Formats: sequence, structure tokens, C-alpha cells
Amino acid sequence: MTGSRLLISAIVLSLLQVGFLGWTIASRAMVLRSGQEVLLKVEPVDPRDLLRGDFVRLGYEISDVPAGLVVNRGAQAQTNGMIRVRLRKGADGFWHPVSAALGSSLPAAPADGEVDVLGTISSGLPQDEHATLRIDYGIGRFYLPEGEGKAIERDMRVRSFGIVAAVSADGAMQIKALMDGDRKLFSEPLY
Repeated sequence: MTGSRLLISAIVLSLLQVGFLGWTIASRAMVLRSGQEVLLKVEPVDPRDLLRGDFVRLGYEISDVPAGLVVNRGAQAQTNGMIRVRLRKGADGFWHPVSAALGSSLPAAPADGEVDVLGTISSGLPQDEHATLRIDYGIGRFYLPEGEGKAIERDMRVRSFGIVAAVSADGAMQIKALMDGDRKLFSEPLY
């Protein structure tokens, strides 16, 4: 009797693990397939630390949000470091922050041509409206085919690069493609 229970427990545990893995992959693919696309300007992070193995570390213009854009800056809300940042497409084609709120939602829904993204505050919340908040969106690495990183590292210093990110309904972002100006260099596979 105990041998059959052990076998059933092992099967159930295996199915749960496979189910969790499948759910993780499918949810990422869903964001890439159906999320709203935004183009974000990429900034080189550090010339000595840009390339590690087969990925490039990326910094973003939207990662530095002026504290003056935070609508509830004085609130003592329990945010666990979460911040919602509203982006709007600029004349340059890139999306830029226009407002932000501590916690998981802004007071009003985004207008047409705007999207809310969810991030985590990397530094403390300054009360000075002229200070800058450092935000992490979880999209700081882009994996490349082996041997491609050196050329991109060099080119990022002289030309404008960007990424196309897919934004899910809850504000999570996934990198969809790396852009060199208007030219798509690499795309993320769905699976």
C-alpha cells in the first residue's frame, strides 16, 4: 500500500512541476504575443560591465523617473517598493514617463497612447520633487547569439539603440526585440 502511495505522490509532484513550468513559459509567451508594444531608448550601463557572457546589460531612460512625477509622493502607503509608471509615446518614437504612483495603480486609467508599467524602486523615495527615482522593470538583460555582444557594445556608444517591449495588462514588461535605430537586430523567441 505504501509503495502505491509513494508512486502516486511522485506522479502528482511531477505533474505539478511540469504544470508550473508550462504556466511560466505560456504566461511569458502570452505577454510577447499579445502585450502592447512600446519602444524604449537604451542607454549603455558601464563600458566595463556591459557584456557578461552571452548577454548585454541594458539601462533605460525610463529607469530614472523624476520624483516630481509621483502623484502620491507624500503618502505613507505600504508599497513594498512597487511603483506604477505611466508612459506616453514621444515625437521621437520612444516612450517616456509622464506620471507615476507608489503602489500598484495610478488614480486614473491611461488615455489612448499611454500605458502603465510596473516597476520596483531601486533606491529610497526622496521627498524632494527635483530628485530622481531609480526604477527596475526586470528587463535589464538581453541575450544574444554567441559572439555578437562586442559589436553591439561598441555601436551602442555611437548610435541610438532601443528595445521593443511587450507590456501585459498588469504592467509587466518583456523584451521582444533589440533595435538599432529602425532596424531590428534580434527578436526574442516566444518559447
